[in-house]
Amino acid sequence: MANVVLVSDMLRGFLEEGYPLYCGESARRIIPNIQRRLEREIAQGSTVFFLCDHHAPDDPEFSMFPPHAIEGTAEAEVIPELAKYKGEIIPKKTYSSFFGTPLEEKLKKLKPEKVIVCGVCTHICVLYAVADARIRGYEVEVPVDCVASFDEKSHRFALDYIENTLGAKLTNLVTSRARPPKFEPLADVLSGETADIYFARTLEILRKEGLNPMATMEFFTSRAGVLCGMDEVKALLARVLPKGKSEVWALAEGDTMKEREVVLRITAPYQSYGLYETAIDGILAHCSGWATAARECVEAAQGIPVVSFGARHVYPTVVGIMDYAAIVGGCVGCSSIAGAKLAGVEPSGTIPHALILVIGDTVEATKAFDKHMPAGVPRVALVDTFRDEAEESLLVAQAMGKKLTSVRLDTPQERGRVTPELVKEVRARLDMAGFKKVKIFASGGINLERIRQFIEAGAPVDAFGVGSYISGAKPIDFTADLHEIEGKPIAKRGRIPGITPNPRLKRIM
Repeated sequence: MANVVLVSDMLRGFLEEGYPLYCGESARRIIPNIQRRLEREIAQGSTVFFLCDHHAPDDPEFSMFPPHAIEGTAEAEVIPELAKYKGEIIPKKTYSSFFGTPLEEKLKKLKPEKVIVCGVCTHICVLYAVADARIRGYEVEVPVDCVASFDEKSHRFALDYIENTLGAKLTNLVTSRARPPKFEPLADVLSGETADIYFARTLEILRKEGLNPMATMEFFTSRAGVLCGMDEVKALLARVLPKGKSEVWALAEGDTMKEREVVLRITAPYQSYGLYETAIDGILAHCSGWATAARECVEAAQGIPVVSFGARHVYPTVVGIMDYAAIVGGCVGCSSIAGAKLAGVEPSGTIPHALILVIGDTVEATKAFDKHMPAGVPRVALVDTFRDEAEESLLVAQAMGKKLTSVRLDTPQERGRVTPELVKEVRARLDMAGFKKVKIFASGGINLERIRQFIEAGAPVDAFGVGSYISGAKPIDFTADLHEIEGKPIAKRGRIPGITPNPRLKRIM
């Protein structure tokens, strides 16, 4: 069975300036994400429905909202960026995509594997579409970077309600389209070298005593966040658990998790996995911490892409895992080759100050980059080395012309860092010189608070590079407890014996 994609109200009246219910730049930023999702789904045989507001001139809804999307007007048309995609337009007169429309009958005939909901507004028509689909028993997915609202607070409330009340799955476009990573357990992990010594001693004692009971162990989190590391844990368990004598239930990579929620349950002979409790806790702790920090930045950026730039802040052997976790959390890319390989994306990188300093001129360094790098690598110029950022931006733009994709502002702390005012000035200078298509990438000490400052100031940043806020994120502690021995409920004091119910867990092994 293929999927069905519901594209809600991606109409000119909501997505183009000048109309009374224009949803703003945060809504326009999801357009390319929806395009990529439609291309992927259509290629896989999915059916697309465009659910479109289509009102009569005297619609009762206009007592609450200004007249909009009146039938026969340009406002009621699907935006040109999406109109080219194969899909059926279904007019609707209410918030609901199902009430008074043929959608329900069409879904009954198609029997989709899942329903994917995209579009605007998250807290109105998107929310109703999800609720209606869930009431009818459909599995529903909402890519968070493919929905938006004019009200950020309501957008966040709706996403929480969609996931935790309606039971739909929130996903990230980048993670969902990346290749499944191939993790190979490290030799030191398999050998037990990374384990706490008391687990190694426990196994030695149990072997000598001839004890190896079927045991159920549950892993739970200390705080809410984004779960990451589960795919690596699964690869480890696949190597050590006996086939046919084990059962593993877990949340999925990238799922949000609640405080003290059980995210993993293993039932198998204890000696097969007891040695790896330390490793599993550690994998989930660090990866989830990085992914959660990334998600915080991505949500604060309100649709502006975030790239992980934290490779230089961590020990080299964990760079790939850290950047992979950042992408699970929602970053569109990362700077390290290892992280990009794990996530199945292309590494993101521009020109370092070192190249400019060695060559001696920003324009010449950018031209050399253009001369020697493959055509598929974006031409992004670093513009804060020798001159004022606005001046260097113009010089590079004039030299590169249409080849220039972006300028990157990375002003050091000694010079006041990148500020909203600086971004606005560079944007104005580029626009005045005719370079409106050149984008602005901000990096250098970017963190959650600074992203919010840029957004609140309306600074026209096109992408953020975030380093130590992600790479230096505090791990999320995980704890493991035995809850059954040979089917008998058991637990240490303070914990409840027996299996902890969690209907969100899915069997993975």
